[in-house]
Amino acid sequence: MSSGTHTKLSSAALRSQLVEKIREGIVTQKYRSGDRLNETSLARDFNVSRIPVREALMQLQEQGLVMNHPRRGMFVNSMSESDTQQINGVRLVLEAEALKLCQAQATVEMIRQLDGLVTKMEDWQTGSQLEAAALDLQFHRAVWNYSGNSYLEKTLNSLSPILFAHRALDGISDERLRWILNHHRSLLDVIEGNSQTSPEEAILTHLRVGYTDPERFSSFSHSSSHGEGPVQ
Repeated sequence: MSSGTHTKLSSAALRSQLVEKIREGIVTQKYRSGDRLNETSLARDFNVSRIPVREALMQLQEQGLVMNHPRRGMFVNSMSESDTQQINGVRLVLEAEALKLCQAQATVEMIRQLDGLVTKMEDWQTGSQLEAAALDLQFHRAVWNYSGNSYLEKTLNSLSPILFAHRALDGISDERLRWILNHHRSLLDVIEGNSQTSPEEAILTHLRVGYTDPERFSSFSHSSSHGEGPVQ
């Protein structure tokens, strides 16, 4: 973020940019759970003053991505398994609805864009897991956006980044990660109407590979099949 750029931005626009950049750093695990987010270091990294950095961190605190320890500063938040399961309970319902909305109003451009992202994920072999996480989130954000429901999109954008940030991508096998990435083709098939799988079953199968019992705090059936993912 160059000085020539940020001087032309309003304080609100600059804060929004910083929120997004720090959020992406958390999602891709550049900033990991428990890391201290030092205002001075961040201001130097982004070539801005400390005030907009402080405001951005406060906004991220409201979103649950960071927490303030008095006299110690801001730190990347950590999550319990119950926190993860409760957020996933909401995500299951909203992600299924997003798939249905996309299916009902699919366009050539929508399918082209989503297919391009899926192809990039399918091309991932043993590269950077941070790149894989970024592609994963990019696909889901595109689906939320294409749903046409701005409130659904805002809710998922506020809830889901912390899940991507705290999912244990580091340390999982390449086979398992490839399955997670490749399964996005199944989600796209649902949107295109080329699948007999329901949106609810598709997203449940998808989340079960990345998380433990994601339907625990939802009305989704616990007795449905655990999908076609690789052995854990």
